[in-house]
Amino acid sequence: MMLKKRYLLLAALLGVASFTLRAETLTVAASAVPHAEILEFVKPQLARQGVDLQVKVFDDYVQPNVQVSEKHIDVNFFQHQPYLDKYNQSHGTHLVGVVPVHIEPFGVYSHRYKSLAQVPDEGVVAIPNDPANVGRALLLLARNGLITLKDPHNILSTTQDIVANPKNLQIRELDAAVLPRVLDQVDLAVINTNYALEAKLTPTRDAIALENGRSVYANLLVARPDNQNSPAVKKLAAALNSPEVRQFIESKYKGSIIPAF
Repeated sequence: MMLKKRYLLLAALLGVASFTLRAETLTVAASAVPHAEILEFVKPQLARQGVDLQVKVFDDYVQPNVQVSEKHIDVNFFQHQPYLDKYNQSHGTHLVGVVPVHIEPFGVYSHRYKSLAQVPDEGVVAIPNDPANVGRALLLLARNGLITLKDPHNILSTTQDIVANPKNLQIRELDAAVLPRVLDQVDLAVINTNYALEAKLTPTRDAIALENGRSVYANLLVARPDNQNSPAVKKLAAALNSPEVRQFIESKYKGSIIPAF
């Protein structure tokens, strides 16, 4: 009987080892919040499907695309389509969106004022400096009456497209990651929701103006043309668009992050 139990235990261990050997590793470059949190949520589900999901956290908007393009990492999850289009255009790459996952509404924040009406003439406004998000920030400022743009629908607007600036606001373009840290030094800051959440800001509570969440800004799972249809990437895409992830986003982020599927 004891010998039989040993054989059964050995068989079970070999079975686990066999599963581990068969598991396919899929590496994902992601921003910490909420992207990595969502990926960690689906990790057990993918493990049951034979995919060992390895999440690599980055704090910038360039290296995740570099790492995927150079095949050091399989896919990434941190950006929306306008940013991806601009990156591909300027770097000669051909990264592709696989599925949209969520929308992160941009917010306007201030440590000095409770409303946009209180912002003084020549107030300093900090916005993200990457091309796609410059336009997005300017559109938000325009929709709230602080500036007027040449084309109020152009998602790639720049400061050169401002045709009216009644308060003569001084717009400063800074790295997106540092925006929460300069709130004490500026009158307003337009902050990406992932960085706002990392700084313990709640968009629905702390923002004095909030984007309405257009689908063009849905954050995507991004891959290369050579691996976008691989079994592991398809499994991850399906998991990220599952009812369980929808419920996770809605319950955890309470409107600060919105499902895009």
